[in-house]
Amino acid sequence: MSTIMAPVGVVKLRARLFLLFFCLTLCAGMLQFTAATIQGYIGDRDMICPSVCRCDEDFIYCNDRGLSSIPSLPPSASVLYLQNNHINNPGLPTSLEHHLAVRVVYLYDNELDEFPLHLPPSVRELHLQDNNIRTIPRSALARMPLLEKLHLDDNSISTVSIEDQAFADNPRLRLLFLSRNHLSSIPSGLPASLEELRLDDNRISTIPTHAFRGLASLRCLVLDGNLLANQRIADDTFSRLSNLTELSLVRNSLQTPPVNLPSAHLQRLSLQENALTHMPRGSLDGMHRLQRLDLSGNNLTTLPRGLFKDLDSLGQLLVRGNPWHCGCNLRWLYDWLHARGNSITVRGLNCHGPDRVRDMALIDLSSEMEECEVVRTAGTRDKMGGAGMDSVTTQTPPQGSLFTLRSKRPGFGLPDSGLDYTLSSSGVGKSLALNVKPLSHNSVRVTWSVAQPSSSFRLSWLRLGIGNAMGSITETLVRGDRREYLLTSLQPRSSYIICMVPLPASSEGNKVSSGDADSDEALVCAKAETSDLSPVEDEEDENSPQMTTLPLAGIIGGASAIVSLALIFGVFCWYGHRTGHLCPRDHYKRSNSRKNKNYDDYIESGTKKDNTILEIRGPGFQMTPMAACQPMQPKPLREDYIIHTIFPSNGTGLYKGVNHVSDAGHGTNRGYREGGIPDIDYCYT
Repeated sequence: MSTIMAPVGVVKLRARLFLLFFCLTLCAGMLQFTAATIQGYIGDRDMICPSVCRCDEDFIYCNDRGLSSIPSLPPSASVLYLQNNHINNPGLPTSLEHHLAVRVVYLYDNELDEFPLHLPPSVRELHLQDNNIRTIPRSALARMPLLEKLHLDDNSISTVSIEDQAFADNPRLRLLFLSRNHLSSIPSGLPASLEELRLDDNRISTIPTHAFRGLASLRCLVLDGNLLANQRIADDTFSRLSNLTELSLVRNSLQTPPVNLPSAHLQRLSLQENALTHMPRGSLDGMHRLQRLDLSGNNLTTLPRGLFKDLDSLGQLLVRGNPWHCGCNLRWLYDWLHARGNSITVRGLNCHGPDRVRDMALIDLSSEMEECEVVRTAGTRDKMGGAGMDSVTTQTPPQGSLFTLRSKRPGFGLPDSGLDYTLSSSGVGKSLALNVKPLSHNSVRVTWSVAQPSSSFRLSWLRLGIGNAMGSITETLVRGDRREYLLTSLQPRSSYIICMVPLPASSEGNKVSSGDADSDEALVCAKAETSDLSPVEDEEDENSPQMTTLPLAGIIGGASAIVSLALIFGVFCWYGHRTGHLCPRDHYKRSNSRKNKNYDDYIESGTKKDNTILEIRGPGFQMTPMAACQPMQPKPLREDYIIHTIFPSNGTGLYKGVNHVSDAGHGTNRGYREGGIPDIDYCYT
């Protein structure tokens, strides 16, 4: 019996041990599940997006929320959109610097007065435009050693408020925007890694030699809208920028392009809206990679020959808004444009003068340009003077023919006198006889005959000064089939030496030097003197004092009549006012209605005009009726009101509420920023 009970007890013991083991295993699993659940809950709690923001993975959108401080952010955030809020410096928490995953921060259009501290050291791109930041301390920038792009446009930064060596601890900074601030000079201590620098719309007036020292990597420099003039720019200022590809000097006070511009890699040069009156020959030499040249909005009338000789890659030439004088002085440009064909786009090269070709494009002056031959290079040495002086093309309108080259040649020899010249042999074996005859006080008729035909003639005339002093020579090219020419617009009572030389047809294919020698040997000259003013004009001048007495008497009589009428009208008004028949408000001129005023109706009433919203969303006016002029008079049918403009509080407008969200377009950087879209790099670097 005992032997039977022993196995039963062992079985029960085994069952109890198995049940105990099962319970322990179940408890361990439950504990492990609970721990995992708690850990997952804590992890999810760390990834919770702020309630006032919208999160898209690691992109946190807290813009346009009216925030005054930055809310708690998840640790995985990499791009923070915090623009268009009311965040000030106290609203930046110290815990922000512990978010080491943040790479880009948008804080523009807020209420920051100082450069923000406690930003994460991992920031590579920082947007602080449209604030009121006044200083740039080195300590704040030193906290961001990885910073590559810094936008500080539209703040209140001055040159003295930038600490010395403020950017010394930012060796990776490539882009720096300081547009529309209060800078009076180029900031010092800029990092050598800088590739793009924008300083437009400041107060910079002087650029010393050392301004861009050490910026060998700079590729884009924008200095638009400053106070720059040629006298306040050092000669070798820009020559240090050997890798510069874009230079913009729009809206300054330059009269000529700055000297020693970097030419090796320059691709875009913008000089529009200055005061350019002359483009020196050689100012664009070596710019083989230049693709876009903008000279619009200046006072240029001509361009020197050979200015574009090195512009092999030029694809855009913008020259609108200049008073171009289209004569033989621009024949070289006409040929150059035709040679380039469709490889270049030209805008605004329309003639301002002479009147015959006004408003015509230079490229369309085919028939007019046929009258000109290719003008010789202006740097030809003078044979007789030996001084080596270049001929300088002036900007005054030409004299005589429509297409005339006016130049100064101090060393050019001319005979002193002689009215008639017999046939003389030229260096090429051709003969010419020249006769001149004054027709009036400002015109001379020139006739000539030749023994052999010639392709064309070069006609020159010189006005002698006091004591036969040399003046400026005017030249023109005349077709070979003509035998007379009329010189007009000459000075009365002046002596002129008129010379002509035949140009053989084969001279066009020869070198310039040989053509000059032949022309000088075949030179034939004559002298003419213009007469005084005609007697009819003298009589008109003598009788002018007598004729002016009649208009003077009429003016005196008219003035007396006007004064009398004014006195009578004043007496009538005074009498009416005393008797009470006139109301003071009736003296108001009803003709000065709103439709007759030249200024804007919205400006007159004190509101801001919005072409898309023609309504007032808040209290803008208060209308109170005027008291009647006379108490006993009946009430008029129409009430007159006085309109009082009620201006809203600071920070709001009649067309913008407190919580207004701008819906600007994306045509400008401000439009991109207000639309919640980050800025783009629109510089061609």
